[in-house]
Amino acid sequence: MVLKVAQRGLIDPFIVMDVMRAANELAAAGKDVLHLEVGQPGTPAPQKVIAAAQRALQEELLGYTDSFGVPELRQRIARHYTDFYGVTVDPARVVVTTGSSGGFLLAFLSAFEPGDRVALAAPGYPAYRNILTALGVEPVLLETNAADRFQPTPKLLQAAGDLDGLILASPSNPTGTMVGREDLAGLVAWCRAAGVRFISDEIYHGITFGSPAVTAAGLDADAIVINSFSKYFSMTGWRLGWMIVPDALLRPVECLTQNLFISPPTLSQHAGIAAFDSEAEVTANVARYARNRAILLDQLPRVGFDRLAPADGAFYIYADVAHMTNDSPEFCRRMLAEAHVAATPGVDFDPFSGHKFVRFSFAGTEEDMQAACARLAAWRR
Repeated sequence: MVLKVAQRGLIDPFIVMDVMRAANELAAAGKDVLHLEVGQPGTPAPQKVIAAAQRALQEELLGYTDSFGVPELRQRIARHYTDFYGVTVDPARVVVTTGSSGGFLLAFLSAFEPGDRVALAAPGYPAYRNILTALGVEPVLLETNAADRFQPTPKLLQAAGDLDGLILASPSNPTGTMVGREDLAGLVAWCRAAGVRFISDEIYHGITFGSPAVTAAGLDADAIVINSFSKYFSMTGWRLGWMIVPDALLRPVECLTQNLFISPPTLSQHAGIAAFDSEAEVTANVARYARNRAILLDQLPRVGFDRLAPADGAFYIYADVAHMTNDSPEFCRRMLAEAHVAATPGVDFDPFSGHKFVRFSFAGTEEDMQAACARLAAWRR
């Protein structure tokens, strides 16, 4: 007898992880691979975070915490909104999560029912649509383009039909584009008037190269705001994030996190408090990303990658390669095999036009960016 396999697990893969696996296999075979595929800081956690973790290992029991997280961390996150944005957030609305991924799961489960329709931009982070699909919620992909800065607009939302939610990422993965205050307020107002739940993915806040990012926490008390320690604070493997949750969803989110996670990682929580006192290190990291960005914006057009999305924030360059290929997965496979440069095909982010786009991550070292451009120049000759 063949046992049943649940359909909810038969979702699309997260292709960047497949690319990383292939790159790691090539490296294990002795090849010098340059990793421009994965959105992971090349820097370790700040020293104060590491020191706090060492103290916690020696001094703390490291058992379960409150499901919403340790009070000290929730209070420190709330203070971050005052310090960083000039926005007041009640610590009672702060929920510490197991990475932003845990936050997305809690947000979607608490805000949407099976059969609901939730809009998101294409290109966009693939886990949004894959998690929604696994939960029986319909992802409504808004086909954006360079003229829209690859971001949702009220016009696109109006054309999408009845909606129950909107997910917005600013800065965006994979494009790095941002939504300014006026446009963000316009999207929030549209959602409020239409009865649409607004979810703001702010995990790349702090990594910007011009105007600072605007938080939805200061615009809509009914919005769900999701952030993470992974990117700005270089703590990907610590699996620590947070949410700002509307009052009406606090008890549902609490019941969900009690049953799904019990509590966020305890060691990471104690260490994460110190992340907010590590401004010098994280500012230096952002300065390095800015230098890496400048290298790619200067060098990539010289080797044929000359149709680039505005990289306002995050650490990605999204390149239109339609003049080079109509098959971005094969193009990236060849780039890895022949030039030993790993990049992510756009089909991971966009089922409409991703076959003609490639994403480069500049989260690594300056030396890697220079070397990657040199290899691509040789490969493209």
